[in-house]
Amino acid sequence: QEQLVESGGGLVQAGGSLRLSCAASGRSFSPYALAWFRQRSGREREFVSGISSNGPTRYDDSVKDRFAISRENAKNTLYLQMNALKPEDTGVYYCAARESWLIPVHQSFVDYWGQGTQVTVSS
Repeated sequence: QEQLVESGGGLVQAGGSLRLSCAASGRSFSPYALAWFRQRSGREREFVSGISSNGPTRYDDSVKDRFAISRENAKNTLYLQMNALKPEDTGVYYCAARESWLIPVHQSFVDYWGQGTQVTVSS
């Protein structure tokens, strides 16, 4: 059974950094586009960043130049390096996969979800 498991969340002060990881299992996710979404308090789950199966990346404007997504297919793992964190980055971060090379920029395009990891940025 396919499974995505996030780790690396936590509490950090504004301006700090965190690195999220997402370990995939059950099948190779190398042919799939992968992404990070987040759900902030009172808001819908929203796209943060994605990476296609062949490498191109995409970022929401709110995190561009601060976050970096990468994948290591040999380890079936997705990463999100988050720098210069702001209080408004606080939320639950979810790993996502789409059975396509196209990056899922909306939750309706996602085929697999992780359980989420909490990121809290204090001011």
